Amino acid sequence: MQFTHINSMLIRNMGNNRPRPAMSQKRRASSRLNASSLSQQAVEELRRRIASCQLVPGQRLDEAALAAELGISRTPLREALKMLSAEGLVDITPRRGAHVAEMAQDDLEGIFPIMALLEGEVAREAAQKATPLDLRRLDQLHATLEKYVAAGDVDRYYETNYQFHDALQQVAGNPWLQHVIGDLRKLLRLSRHRSLKLAGRMNDSLNEHRALMDALHKRDAETARRVMKRHLLEQLAALRQLAETAAEA
Repeated sequence: MQFTHINSMLIRNMGNNRPRPAMSQKRRASSRLNASSLSQQAVEELRRRIASCQLVPGQRLDEAALAAELGISRTPLREALKMLSAEGLVDITPRRGAHVAEMAQDDLEGIFPIMALLEGEVAREAAQKATPLDLRRLDQLHATLEKYVAAGDVDRYYETNYQFHDALQQVAGNPWLQHVIGDLRKLLRLSRHRSLKLAGRMNDSLNEHRALMDALHKRDAETARRVMKRHLLEQLAALRQLAETAAEA
């Protein structure tokens, strides 16, 4: 009777001491996905702040403050900063931390001519391939540009202009051009916005868009290429003028 009682106690204790199953692979994967999702959301929000100049070139990015603002831990924030660094929007330096990237004038002089060639090719291909529906969509975006110039709204003009260039790339339908241009546009986003601050530049930009739309409607591929190339190089000229003015001040 005594042995029976002891055996039953041993059996119960063995059951209680069984190792608990480790976290399932599904739960671990879900945890990784959640962290990845937080990082991506942080990337999108910080990219938006940089593009809208809420975070300006050279500004230090305080990890603790940003993590608190975004409601996330510092781990997904650091992953987000690494991704933005890979895009060229953030500089990360040992012992100095992360800062919003600054594009030197020499960098702009090297990148803009390349962009002018690439976006010129986009315009050429778009002129050849645009359907009536494509042209209506571009006309609508252009009409919005006209409205924002009349209102003197640089920020909304820039955002609509960005959408216009996106739409033109879709019409061209060349994924290789889209891929290469996409990476460079991220680097130039802040500088292209700044170029519109030069007196008269927004009106000049709109006139360049008018010439482009005329070429697209006429399906004049070579003129479209030439107008777009000049459009990009005029942005560089505006930035050069702004830099020279700042240096003289």
